[in-house]
Amino acid sequence: MNGGKVRPAIERMTGFDAGFLYMETPSVHMHTLKIAILEADDALSYDAFVAGILARLKRLPPLRRRVVEVPFGLNHPVWVTQRRIDVPHHIRRHRIGGPDNEGSMRDLEQLIGIIASTPLHRDRPLWELHYCEGLEGGRVAVVGKMHHALADGAAANALLANVTDVRSAATPEAVQEEYATTDRLPSKVNLLRHAWADAARQLLDLPDLLRRTFLGVRGVVRARRAGANAPVPVLHAPRVSFNGALTPLRSFATVTLPLAELKRIRLQHDGVTLNDIVLATTSGALRRWLAAHDEHPASSLLAGVPVSTDERGAVPRLGGNQVSNLFTTLATDVDDPVQRLRRISETTAHAKEIHAQLGASILVDWSQFTPPRPFAAAVRAYSRLRAASWHPAAFSAIVSNVPGPREPAAVGGARLADLFSVGPLVDGIGLNVTVWSYADRMNFSLLACPDLLPDVQVLASYFPAALAELDLEPPASSETPDQRISS
Repeated sequence: MNGGKVRPAIERMTGFDAGFLYMETPSVHMHTLKIAILEADDALSYDAFVAGILARLKRLPPLRRRVVEVPFGLNHPVWVTQRRIDVPHHIRRHRIGGPDNEGSMRDLEQLIGIIASTPLHRDRPLWELHYCEGLEGGRVAVVGKMHHALADGAAANALLANVTDVRSAATPEAVQEEYATTDRLPSKVNLLRHAWADAARQLLDLPDLLRRTFLGVRGVVRARRAGANAPVPVLHAPRVSFNGALTPLRSFATVTLPLAELKRIRLQHDGVTLNDIVLATTSGALRRWLAAHDEHPASSLLAGVPVSTDERGAVPRLGGNQVSNLFTTLATDVDDPVQRLRRISETTAHAKEIHAQLGASILVDWSQFTPPRPFAAAVRAYSRLRAASWHPAAFSAIVSNVPGPREPAAVGGARLADLFSVGPLVDGIGLNVTVWSYADRMNFSLLACPDLLPDVQVLASYFPAALAELDLEPPASSETPDQRISS
């Protein structure tokens, strides 16, 4: 609990949250997607859904926060928590399929690709909800589109807990977080005055940050000398076709694998984690896709893996970002799937050691000193010139694994049948694979730039076979484990 403390209606954005705004360009959209598939029947009509969201708006404070820039970019923008939202702007209705035909999951995925291809408007709170009716079986999909500046995966999990009828993604204390609200935007004079005052306070942190950075770099050097071997972005990433300058278009696909299968296979391989299995499954699927496209990179693809920097047992957050990245191999240059998994597991363990030596919060802390205008201008120029096509990518693909709700949930009386999530693409990286567990399933969501990777549904179809090749003790039955592949 927050002990009754109410956060102010106007707050300075952290440099790390603001960085997601600065990274956005006409072709690089920094929003995340959350997709809930509901067994709605008549329990959750569009009007009931809207009424339910409005009734729970107090539990979802980020949905009322909009960005206000500081004049001349003298400091990071501020969040302003408003009292009201513009419902028609934020909540939109779609019909999937025709008047006489039910829409398929593939139809929904095509619509999600369209939704993902447009940026959010900065003059409103940075989110949209798309109510998509007409799915086969009387189901409804709710597609949430939220800017990464508002929340990372952990915070999104807590927000999800505040709209479901069963809370398993976050503890009930998360709903106690309260924000003051205002109908007025701060004046330019106040924005400038507080920008200078906050900048002066930030400078007091610089000596300690320099000291911690020096110690962290020294720790990384020592760890590498002691044998910690993890790839270095840019230097060790081969160029493949889905690495290049992004266009605004996005495509989307999903595949569901049984969580019990991943856990069973994990137990067959000593010392590996569930995340290692996710990485190895992604690797196997990418190997098939590369072979089908006659691409044979000389070295392994690299994965950028977002990792939460929240302390264990920390009270769930309803907003903001506490995330860093580590870089590991996908071992796509290793033919044997078991050896590939071992390489991934060993390298990821080294990457975690190096990450820990540097300090999980170093990147977040240095981002406070990012100059807003110059940084954003440099990013826009880089994107406009399509400079990501001039050099090797920092890494090959984003692969993220976020634990979701562990028990079935409901929204407004409608059973939550499935849950998917995916983060944004960054320039030069045309593929994001995000995994959210839900109850007994592992739901893989793939977001791609179709001008770089034109057949993301084909890539998704390779995941079940990629998992199966890691299985040292396949079930005696020849039947395929329960799984769903969109096609």
